[in-house]
Amino acid sequence: MVKKYLFTGLLIWVPLGITLWVLSLFVGLMDQSLMLLPDALHPRVLFGVHIPGLGIILTGAVLLVTGMVAANYFGAWVFRTGDWVLSRIPLFNIVYNSVKQVSDTLLSSSGKAFSQSVLVPYPHAGVWALGFVTGTPPQVLQDNLGDQGALVSVYVPTSPSPASGYVIMVPENLLRPSGLTVDEALKYIVSLGVVAPPEDVLNQPN
Repeated sequence: MVKKYLFTGLLIWVPLGITLWVLSLFVGLMDQSLMLLPDALHPRVLFGVHIPGLGIILTGAVLLVTGMVAANYFGAWVFRTGDWVLSRIPLFNIVYNSVKQVSDTLLSSSGKAFSQSVLVPYPHAGVWALGFVTGTPPQVLQDNLGDQGALVSVYVPTSPSPASGYVIMVPENLLRPSGLTVDEALKYIVSLGVVAPPEDVLNQPN
């Protein structure tokens, strides 16, 4: 009976504790943006006490203002010029251009990266893994694999950390729709296959 109570307590406190820990890390990271403010305008000086979470407001305000400025003609010209300069600085441009291409792909409203989860035969035929469509391979790679037909780039994440994984090129006709949304597929992967979507979700028509 005591063992049962202990496990019940763990089931309640483990997800709650991890959630609070992640939120604490996120708030602490965002609060680092307050270091950009002059000392006279720092909340600790103005209010005499540290207020957690103000960095989130500052970060959101900076992003909002940046988006508003970039939306007009002059602001867009300034950002294009700055982008042109940064992309031509030796060594710096290697990291900057790579990060910019990835962010443009993932954050663009018109992008198709990670737009759907699919079942892919991996690591060999007869075994299926969850993956995410990221686009189409470069033309030079498709030319080298022309006998495979139309190819699709698929990211197959590892479990429990989907931040690492493999990018594979798969003939489009070998892919199967998973029936899961991207969020549901990520939860399934992170939970080591323990957390499955509710039956009413799985039974919904695609």
